[in-house]
Amino acid sequence: LDLAASLRDLRQRSGLSQVELARRLRSSQSRIAKMEAGDSSVSIELILRALLNLGTTRRQLGRVIGRSA
Repeated sequence: LDLAASLRDLRQRSGLSQVELARRLRSSQSRIAKMEAGDSSVSIELILRALLNLGTTRRQLGRVIGRSA
């Protein structure tokens, strides 16, 4: 859930809508909404890809994942 919250926060700080992020990822707005809600049907790979697309560094990802552990 920390990754989902991080994704939502970063997307909003970047000034992107769910639709715009979906276009970047070649996905759908509903998939972005599911990602941000922490829906279990969304792969961790897609969430990580979205975070990296928004400029998250590997170090930042490590911190978020470490908080969850």
